[in-house]
Amino acid sequence: MIATLQIDGLVKEYVAGRRVLDGLSLSIGSTGLTAVIGPSGTGKSTLLRCINRLVEPTAGRIVFAGQDICPLSGSALRQARRRIGMVFQEYNLVERLTVMENLLSGRLGYVPAWQAWLRRFPRADIDRAFELLDKIGLSGFANRRADALSGGQRQRVGIARALMQQPALLLADEPTSSLDPRTSVEIMELMRDLGREHSIPVIVNMHDVDLARRFAERIVGMAGGKVIFDGPPQALTDEHLTTIYGGAGWLA
Repeated sequence: MIATLQIDGLVKEYVAGRRVLDGLSLSIGSTGLTAVIGPSGTGKSTLLRCINRLVEPTAGRIVFAGQDICPLSGSALRQARRRIGMVFQEYNLVERLTVMENLLSGRLGYVPAWQAWLRRFPRADIDRAFELLDKIGLSGFANRRADALSGGQRQRVGIARALMQQPALLLADEPTSSLDPRTSVEIMELMRDLGREHSIPVIVNMHDVDLARRFAERIVGMAGGKVIFDGPPQALTDEHLTTIYGGAGWLA
């Protein structure tokens, strides 16, 4: 398996001596959806935010597309980041902009600043945005303001915006936690299917174990900033879940 992402000995301390990530190592291949599960506070979101450098690692290596991104800064970091798409729990759309304008913001790392300021994007980018709107089921929403959308629609736009970057890796930080069960299934289906279609590995941080089992090809279970389980969904047992989440009462 060729690794798109290789994490070695990753440590993150927000307070000196208190490790949120405790020497974590993980390899992510070039395809497939990986679900990261675990209790709140175990470092799932910190892991994703270290990968795209929204959070600065304390120690360790994060090798993305053959390059250690931990030492990068300035333009080198911006170039690495534009190949890592991010889907957020609270969507992170610009509410006053249209759906189309939000999608095109995914191309900001590829156009000169003056073009972005004037909202002048190449025809190819606009055509790609319309194509993605069709794929996410929002083909008639290009001129709708983001603040007029439902939660599920906003998350679809967030996914499409991330794909506008033409990423080599897609990260999703609890993308279904604010959604109802039916919409959550639809969003997971969308990420899985688009990841396969574009041959992009997808890493989803989530709390819903049943959704993880249903849609992920691989589950990584974390506790205490470490990997406790790493394998296919069918290998994840109640014993593993008890170790990950602590205590068996919640399984009843």
